[in-house]
Amino acid sequence: MNPATTQAGTAVGERWRAARSVMPAGHLDAAGCNVPADRVLDAVVGHLRLERERGGYAAVPDLTEARTALAALVGAGPEDVAYLESGTAAMAALLGGWDLAPGSRVGVARTEYGGTVLLLRRLAARRGWRLVDLPVDGDARVDPDGLRSRLTAGLDLVVVSHLGSHHGVVQPAAELGALCRAAGVPFVLDVCQSLGQVEVRGIGASAYVGTSRKWLAGPRGAGFLIVPDLTPAMDAPAPTLGGHLLDEDPVPVRGVARYESSEGAIASRVGLGAAVREQHELGPALYAHLAGLGRTARDLLDGAGGWRVAEPLGEPSAIVTLRPPPGDPAEHAAARAAEASLLVNVVPTARAPLHLREPVLRVSPPPGTPEETLRTLARVLAR
Repeated sequence: MNPATTQAGTAVGERWRAARSVMPAGHLDAAGCNVPADRVLDAVVGHLRLERERGGYAAVPDLTEARTALAALVGAGPEDVAYLESGTAAMAALLGGWDLAPGSRVGVARTEYGGTVLLLRRLAARRGWRLVDLPVDGDARVDPDGLRSRLTAGLDLVVVSHLGSHHGVVQPAAELGALCRAAGVPFVLDVCQSLGQVEVRGIGASAYVGTSRKWLAGPRGAGFLIVPDLTPAMDAPAPTLGGHLLDEDPVPVRGVARYESSEGAIASRVGLGAAVREQHELGPALYAHLAGLGRTARDLLDGAGGWRVAEPLGEPSAIVTLRPPPGDPAEHAAARAAEASLLVNVVPTARAPLHLREPVLRVSPPPGTPEETLRTLARVLAR
């Protein structure tokens, strides 16, 4: 690696750590729930105090600046952002209200997140949609030529997770998005595991679904939809007084406000705004730093105690998944790691039911993770 790149990565990692007066020892689960900065904690607590002092509704904040910062991470505008409670709730709101005719064909890969698979199967059964498998290569990457073939045969919607919860492979989202745009087919991109970890701007998706608590390092209880390309077929699954006008039939308000839940964890949304501002301050150097951490982790962990890394060793992400050797299930390894004050995650097969055949161990180092922490985990796995 270029020494200048290494130096820049070290600096951004140190800045990220310095913004947190408390950091759990051995934390290697950023993909599950990352550690918020002090400013995020202060923003959440400060808003809760304001609600107590003024009353919840009198303390409703102006989130325009926060929406602007969040939308800028994907190249959209503040009017394109709707806050919900989680990424799962955002995906359910988006797809659950989409007016696709019976017989519509929805492209989805076998690597898709389990919650989205469940949602799509239910919607397909109730509305007569047809789920079409998107081909993936040996690394579980969606094949652009395969998508092109499926688009030629006819698709009405494509849903892709930019980065899986169970696998650290970064999908070629920009290329997939360009193919969908050329075919006039809406492209939904799940960025729950990518926003804050890899570059998302320039992809040009029809809609983005995300969450606060992972690589953005915001609080729990905040998810979001970013929809730069709202069409008449897109509406919330259930009308609300805040998002619809009362008529003989509910008429959605303009823009993505139709999706937003007004009674949510407002303090978490305020905290998410603070977390996104940190992302902008750290800049793209953060992505290079996290990719470097991922490569270091794979180099150190692959083969330790017979554990094997599931994705390519040079994959530009900080999500590392490990397949267990015979006789050492992921749950046992995670317990040993906990005894050594290391926090890792066991990914069950339900997280990706069409792809995972057994639980895997997921290691996702947050910025600034010392190499020695990863070496300690390698020794734990080798025991």
